[in-house]
This record gives sequence, structure tokens and C-alpha cells, in this order.
Amino acid sequence: MSTATPQTGLTWSLRGRSPEDIPVLLDHAAAPGAGGRGVRVCVVDSGVDRDHPVVGRVDSSWVVEKDDTGIRVAPTDTGDSCGHGTACAGIVRRVAPHCELHSVRVLGERFSGTGEVLLEGLRWAVRQRYDVVNLSLSTTRMRFVEELHALADEAYFNGTVIVASAHNTPVESFPWRFASVVSVGSHQEDDLDLHLYNPSPPVEFFAPGQNVEVAWLGGRTIRTSGNSFATPFIAGLCARILSEQPRMTPFQLKSALYLSAANVRSPRPAAGRSMAAGHGPQHQ
Repeated sequence: MSTATPQTGLTWSLRGRSPEDIPVLLDHAAAPGAGGRGVRVCVVDSGVDRDHPVVGRVDSSWVVEKDDTGIRVAPTDTGDSCGHGTACAGIVRRVAPHCELHSVRVLGERFSGTGEVLLEGLRWAVRQRYDVVNLSLSTTRMRFVEELHALADEAYFNGTVIVASAHNTPVESFPWRFASVVSVGSHQEDDLDLHLYNPSPPVEFFAPGQNVEVAWLGGRTIRTSGNSFATPFIAGLCARILSEQPRMTPFQLKSALYLSAANVRSPRPAAGRSMAAGHGPQHQ
């Protein structure tokens, strides 16, 4: 009987090793106010209008092409097919003005697209090792769930943060339902800098997404609503945090989003009770 060899790099236990062998160094070289500088954000959507004044520079643009010979990702200069991706890119740019912005087009005109094309575009973005992937899309097709789940885990363990939009209606769709992504819904508050933690997941965070002004085709802006537009707020916030703490893992980044959420507060000790050591329950 043959014995399978574990993949290189997998750590199954710490036998023969000590804590000193696995140091985790805190990043003290923070750059407050870096605004996303040095962080690569990829918007997997309908493309991005390169000339839009709200979006600014787009560092690269790609498109998923599918024909009789197969499916592939290729460079493109065709811009945005319907406006959705430009809207998301503009929000990322507002929150993290100095980040790198990249685009992978998986939607066509009238927001048309397939799960197969979405999967290929997301796979390509993850394997390019972008720091943050904004995915204001999902699929309800169950046949893609297993591959999407594996891909979301691959991103999580390789340091790419997928920020995924929850569906606007209460249906099962993916990949936002996976714990390995940062899932986002919208709130109705007027504060454009307010994000909230959801104590009852699977949606983990809420961000501005109701009647928000977004970039659109032709250099215009419009007002619109949806979880799609809350998601790039969190993606931009991730970029901003990573520009200040570039060695953060997706796990650590989720913790930072949780701790900075407006509704997360430290409890105050009750009057007359001490929280000091030595005043807890006594055991005999």
C-alpha cells in the first residue's frame, strides 16, 4: 500500500518543534494615513471606465473570454459594459485613494454573465495574488459551489482577501456564504464612513449601500442602492488597513474590521464591582 506524501509547506503538528520555531512578528512599521498605498485591489465585475474622474487611474484591465476553444483571461481596453464595475471601483477609490486598482470583466451588457465566467475571473485574480478582491457578485448555481469554496479557501490561506457581496434578496448564493471571505450587506445610515459588525452572520459586516452616489458610465454619477455598493466600501477599508499593516493575514484583517466597527464597544463594569485580578470567583 502506498502512502501519500503531504504537500510541501503543510504543518500537521508541532512535534519536534517549539514556539520559538514559529515566531509571528508584529508589524510596527505602520504608515498611518497611507490610504491604500502599496495595496493591489482587483474589482471582478463588469469592467471599469478608465477615464472616469471619480475612479482615476486603472492599473490594468482584463476580460474573461469564452468561445469554442475554451475560456481564458486576456488584457482588454474595452472599459465597462454596464456601469456596475465603475461604481464599485469609484467607492474603493474614495475609501483608499492611493491603492492600485485592477479590473477583471466577467459581466457583459445588461449585467449578463455565467457562473463559469465568474469562477474563471475570480480564480485568475486569486492566483495573481492581489491583496484584495472586490466581488459584488454571486451565483445561485449549486454546481459551482464546491469549486468556489475551494478557491475561497485558497485565497484565505494565501493572503488574498475576498470581499464578497451578500445577495440583495434572501436566497442562497455564493461565495459570500463562505466563512473564508469577508461578507458584506448594506445599512441605511447617512454616514458614508460607518461600518457595522453583524453579530448574527453569515453576513459579517454592514456598510453604506442605500441611496449612495456612485460613479457611472460616461463620466456621470448616479444614486443607487444595493449590497453591491456596500461591498467596495469594506474592500477599500481593507486596503487602507493593509497599507498601514501590510503583513496582516485575512484572519487578522477580519479582526481589525470587527474591532473598528461602530457598534462594537467594550462593556463597562457594573457599579460597585471590580474587574481587577483577585476579585473573581473563589475556589476552595
